[in-house]
Amino acid sequence: MPVLINPKIDALLEATSRSFYPTLKYLPKKVRGQIGLLYLLARVADTIADSKHGETEVLLNILKDYNDVAQGRSSSLPDFSEIAEIQTNNDEAELLRNVEDVVAGLEVYSKDDQKLMLECLEIIVNGQVLDLERFGTAKEGGSISALESEEELDDYAYRVAGSVGVFWSKISLAHLISLPSEKEEEFLEKGIRFGKSLQMINILRDIPEDLRFGRCYIPQQSLQEHNLKPEDLMDQSNIDNFRPLYDSYLDLTNDHLDAAVDYIRMLPDKQLRLKASCMLPVLIGQRTVTLLRTGNVLNSEERIKVTRSEIKSYAGKIVRALIIPGGVDRLLKKNKDV
Repeated sequence: MPVLINPKIDALLEATSRSFYPTLKYLPKKVRGQIGLLYLLARVADTIADSKHGETEVLLNILKDYNDVAQGRSSSLPDFSEIAEIQTNNDEAELLRNVEDVVAGLEVYSKDDQKLMLECLEIIVNGQVLDLERFGTAKEGGSISALESEEELDDYAYRVAGSVGVFWSKISLAHLISLPSEKEEEFLEKGIRFGKSLQMINILRDIPEDLRFGRCYIPQQSLQEHNLKPEDLMDQSNIDNFRPLYDSYLDLTNDHLDAAVDYIRMLPDKQLRLKASCMLPVLIGQRTVTLLRTGNVLNSEERIKVTRSEIKSYAGKIVRALIIPGGVDRLLKKNKDV
């Protein structure tokens, strides 16, 4: 019997995951609760790491202590009251005030499902710890630090999002689908790239916001090859110099999205809800990449994002695509070409 998300967890999800919540609604009931709870567990870690005030060491300790409790290595949650008070997002503050309920949500799932969730959370938290150790607390107006290399960027994308692709794939294999053993590894690899594609979009869309708080995820070595420094990305007039490098990252993101499309093709046709839940972020991702190619991402006033009306329109398109033979491939191809 599937375990559905309890009302309190669902309310926290709806409040803190406006872009992910529609995807969650598509998911089959057998995995909806596990995936939703992992999102919240990871969102707690992300909120701690992205707190705009507080000492780095304090945030690191809270983050590690939180993960230790979730992993069962400790029984005493840290005090979240102070960092809850400094959150500018009221929904994230409310999430921090309810961490005990989020962690307790693990108890309703099987040991195997808990293991999958906690393995993924461990990797995500390690990524957040690295973030804090590299950049320190996200404080406005300070100096800018950058990742050093492409390897660091790829590793970061794996830790905070590619690992979710592994979890999503394993939980699907455990409850919904079966694949030949020789196909499982390919499925997991494409799941990793699916997750990386979404993280790369976040990084490439949020450059001005990250720079404002001293964080540059565009590697320093690559910037130097184009005679740029992290600080140069604060000036929107440098977009022409930055564009060749930026476009190469959009190309990489598109390659990852192509792997995500292959991932969807590997799902059995009868898994309509699972296919739909995977299609929505891919469609949004494809559209976002298209918008990023034409806009000036260095202009902090020009927030590039897919509109709510576009997202809503995708829902109807997905339903039609799923019931028409060949509709999924046509929709994904047409959307990429727009």
